[in-house]
Amino acid sequence: MSNKTEGKTILIVEDEELLSEMYEEVFEREGYYVRVARSGDEALQMAKKSKPDFVLLDILLPEENGIYFLEQRKKDPELAQIPVMAFSNFDDPHIKKDALALGAADYLIKTNYTPQEVVKKVKKLLK
Repeated sequence: MSNKTEGKTILIVEDEELLSEMYEEVFEREGYYVRVARSGDEALQMAKKSKPDFVLLDILLPEENGIYFLEQRKKDPELAQIPVMAFSNFDDPHIKKDALALGAADYLIKTNYTPQEVVKKVKKLLK
C-alpha cells in the first residue's frame, strides 16, 4: 500500500509545547516527518534550511509572529512556494484577511478542529 504522505515534511510553528507535541505525534502517525519551531524567526530559519513540504503556522507567537513569517516567506522565492496553513485561536477578521492576502492557503481556528480534521485539511492542500 503506497502512502502519499511518505517522505513529506511538515513544519509545525507552535509555541505551546503541549499542542506542538500533540500535533507532532498526530502527523508522525500519518507518516509525515515533523519539525517544530517555537517562533516566527526560528520557523524562517528552519524553512530556509530544510525546505519543508508544508507549514502549519500559529499566528500568536513570541517575538516574531505568524504574520511576520508570512511576510518574510513572500519575499523569498523558494519559501513562497511552500504551502502554509495559518492555525490560531486568534479569531480576528483583519488578521485572517492579512494572513490569506500574504499567501496562507487557509486560516483555521484551533478550537474548531480536531487534530484529525487538521491532518485531513493538510493532506488536501498537499495534493
